[in-house]
Amino acid sequence: MIKLCRRALMRAAVSFAAVAAALPAVAGVDIQHWVASNGARVYFVETRVLPILDVQVAFDAGSSRDPAGKSGLARMTQGMLDAGAGALDEEALAERLTDLGARLSGALDDDRAGLSLRTLSSAREREGSLALMHTVLTQPTFPAAVLEREKARAIAGLREADTKPEAIGAKRFAQVLYGDHPYGQVETVESVGAISRDDVLAHYRRHYVASRAVVSIVGDVSRAQAEAIVLQLTGDLPAGEPLPAIPAVKMPQAVTERIAHPANQSHIFIGEPVMRRGDPDFFPLQVGNYILGGGGFVSRLTKEVREKRGYAYSVYSYFQSQREPGPFQIGLQTRRDQAADALKVVDETLATFMEQGPTDEEMRAAKRNLVDGYSLRLDSNRKLLEAVSLIGFFELPLDWLDRFPQRVEAVTAEQVKAAFQRRLPAAHMVRVIVAGD
Repeated sequence: MIKLCRRALMRAAVSFAAVAAALPAVAGVDIQHWVASNGARVYFVETRVLPILDVQVAFDAGSSRDPAGKSGLARMTQGMLDAGAGALDEEALAERLTDLGARLSGALDDDRAGLSLRTLSSAREREGSLALMHTVLTQPTFPAAVLEREKARAIAGLREADTKPEAIGAKRFAQVLYGDHPYGQVETVESVGAISRDDVLAHYRRHYVASRAVVSIVGDVSRAQAEAIVLQLTGDLPAGEPLPAIPAVKMPQAVTERIAHPANQSHIFIGEPVMRRGDPDFFPLQVGNYILGGGGFVSRLTKEVREKRGYAYSVYSYFQSQREPGPFQIGLQTRRDQAADALKVVDETLATFMEQGPTDEEMRAAKRNLVDGYSLRLDSNRKLLEAVSLIGFFELPLDWLDRFPQRVEAVTAEQVKAAFQRRLPAAHMVRVIVAGD
């Protein structure tokens, strides 16, 4: 999100939806990889189907790099990259992008922060857009007045969110799950208010460096052009110094925490830290999760909680993989007077699944959905760019996309059961209930 409050959602939505056309079959995606002379890691897919170029530059600059007491600094820094750059203010930057027909967007999570460009591959549009991206990456001005405006907007958003049971629960769930680990630090009115322009400049100078840049390029350019693009975008960035590793996650102790709130519905969060990127249990856990709660109306949780008992309109589960173990989470909303009964059904459904494992019929359905739906997750340059960027940032095998269907098909019911039993011990399962009696 380039602008935290004013343009972020609109620009991201436009960028993600624009010019989404089908690519050739996913199988055989040729990801070329090299390391540029300045240390930037590069991942390139040449595709000539559309006259489009998509570029992403990501850095080890996510929220886990926020200093103590200043949660939100990484988000504020990334969000202000286009608040002014070089001789251009934010309005001039926006006008230049409009003139070029390009889209510049950003993203930030716990691990990564970065900037993405979508442009036509014709010479005028490509060269002008890349020059603008270079300016934003290497010469952001972080105007003090804009920082104060964005802080005020962020603080207003936080104050509003702190009245909503879902936001309260999600924030507290992260804190209970991760404690004092960087993944557990959440933005507050106080932490955002403490951010100064010097903080933003220091974060940018420390983290937006060539040696830790991961450049992903998908589109209508040659290898030689891609090599030139990488040096154009990152050649003026400082080399940078090594960063300390993110600390290891300490597993939480099982606890049920209830938060008072006047809402009519209880918001329930259940889970524990589980999975890193590249985890050897990734495929058994993904197949199993589709059956448990990730498959929508065909999942066990939906059948038991919604269809049989009518406790909730929606109940879900998912695994989120990160650099350090990301969360497994089950979530639902239910009438507060039936929260205890709904929670009991969820616990029993999870326990039964872990004890008995999936049926053969469930395994066939899960595999069919995951494999058949896989091409839809990569049916545009933009989606392929994000997949390539993840492979690059987390240094996954270059054939990860090609091998996905085969590795899903190879998962057995016994592997699913063993992975769930091994990775979801009850001793670490956290429950947070907002508006629960």
